[in-house]
Amino acid sequence: MIRVVTIFCLCLLGSFSVFAQRSNGFGDQSMKGVSWKERIYTGGGMGLGFNNAQDFISVSPIIGYRLTTRFTPGIGLLYRYTNYKLATPNIKLNDYGASVFARYYLVPELFLHTEYEHLNYEFPSGITSTRRISFNSFLGGAGYVVPLGRRSSFYVIGLYNFSYRQQANPNDPNAYPSPWIFRVGANVGFLNF
Repeated sequence: MIRVVTIFCLCLLGSFSVFAQRSNGFGDQSMKGVSWKERIYTGGGMGLGFNNAQDFISVSPIIGYRLTTRFTPGIGLLYRYTNYKLATPNIKLNDYGASVFARYYLVPELFLHTEYEHLNYEFPSGITSTRRISFNSFLGGAGYVVPLGRRSSFYVIGLYNFSYRQQANPNDPNAYPSPWIFRVGANVGFLNF
């Protein structure tokens, strides 16, 4: 955790020094003359984990639209599959979610991120049974983006779940183990078609 926070802080410092060294017209927020196709971007994250105890697959695509050079709202979907192999029979869980988000770029490499997420979370409720609960979360934080070319980038986001509540009973389900959520992913802009 300390390492992640340190890396995030170093990225922030790096982005401010890059911003101070160049001026590329980023302050002009107008998207006048930019086609709607060029304003759309897609991306998201993916996670895989396999070991003797469990298998884990996560897919979270996003699609966004650049209203200005600084403000980009969008929507996202989430699917997570977990197979706990230490139980007999195996316990297989499926989580589904959707979110609405907005990013505001302070500089080309650094953005603020806010998000409302609805997650339908499945959890074990016995040896062979499962239960579902829905969680609504309001998330906020910041991210750092690294361009990988003219139309693609890699990003890291640190978010705080303002809706997180510590359970009185540790056996009660919670969609996230902590109020802090860290994500990595990629964005790809559409090419002209």
